[in-house]
Amino acid sequence: MDFARGKRNCVPSMIFKNGRLIFPNGISDGLDLLVEDGMITGIRPQAHAQGEKVVNLEGNYLAPGFVDLHVHGAMGRDTMQASAKAFRTICEYHASGGTTSLLLTTATAPIKTIVKVVNEVRAQKSSIKQIAGVHVEGPFISKSKPGAQRASLMRKPTRRIYKLLLEHSDVIKRMTLAPELPGAILLIDDLLKNNISVGGGHSDAWEDDARTAFEHGMRSVTHTFNCMSSTRRRGIDRVAGLLEFAMSEPEIICELIADGHHVSPTLMKMLYRAKGVRGICLVTDATAGAGLPDGSKFSLYGTKCIVEKGVCLLADRSALAGSASRMIDLVRTMVTKVGVPLHEAVAMATDTPAFVIGLTSKGQFKIGGAADLVVISPEVEVLRTFIAGEEVFRR
Repeated sequence: MDFARGKRNCVPSMIFKNGRLIFPNGISDGLDLLVEDGMITGIRPQAHAQGEKVVNLEGNYLAPGFVDLHVHGAMGRDTMQASAKAFRTICEYHASGGTTSLLLTTATAPIKTIVKVVNEVRAQKSSIKQIAGVHVEGPFISKSKPGAQRASLMRKPTRRIYKLLLEHSDVIKRMTLAPELPGAILLIDDLLKNNISVGGGHSDAWEDDARTAFEHGMRSVTHTFNCMSSTRRRGIDRVAGLLEFAMSEPEIICELIADGHHVSPTLMKMLYRAKGVRGICLVTDATAGAGLPDGSKFSLYGTKCIVEKGVCLLADRSALAGSASRMIDLVRTMVTKVGVPLHEAVAMATDTPAFVIGLTSKGQFKIGGAADLVVISPEVEVLRTFIAGEEVFRR
């Protein structure tokens, strides 16, 4: 395995030693990782440290920081609150799970309300380093697959309605939509022209709807198995839904909430066999109940919810309301319940999601890339989290 070297004659400000480095294709021992000015400047065989600050990993794993493309909230705070305090609380909690980049995710709401969130994200993005942008989930989704979102606010996409969102493509990085809705294909075209990634979700699509969306550039699906159409009869024929289309198409990347509640281990294993490490993107879909004790009540943009046995539910217990998980919890589940090798589970939480939104400086150990790092114990717990070389969490 060959590694690029750092700048010549450059003394790194930090050197991470005595760890097991996790790469997408395996785990390597006996390497130092060099950091300067918040960037990775070298990966080299272990050598004597000369003046730089040494971070002794004590035999634990070192992974790239996790990238979560679907985060609504944590600790009673929600993205829709559109405040710096809410955003900081969400980011600080998820840093404890190893997340160093995330997309603050909106709920189905009026466009002006979503734009208010987007504008606040823009205002806070430079000071809250974890924020990579916004994931707009709804309102252009199916009323027949609402999940915990408010069906009364869901709409068919028209350019008159959504053009206001296109003006914020510097912040909006991803949108979840139902590809079968009238006007959805034109929306997909407009989103891709503005470099916004498209995910199919909360959808009752037939396979031909999904295929048309794919032909126009849809390359991911949202929380696979949840709130999406599956195989059913159309006339005398049995036809695939969005789920089967996504599983059968190699270029589609599938979000997966691997919390053990949204999807059973058998279904997760089936998805892994179908898609492999490059086709699965772990997401928490964490809501404001994440991090709160059992019995806590919270709201998902007007929908009453509760935390029970570590799970977020609608208040009437009729459905899940996002998850209460952190990214490390998902990685651990993939390893312990699905049997995925640790380096592959980590790739699903780093390299693959970074690829989905074109986050080229994140998700891998890259020379010149951001020194976003997470120290992981053999028990797959987060011990320390670094963003741009700065420690933001320590257990």
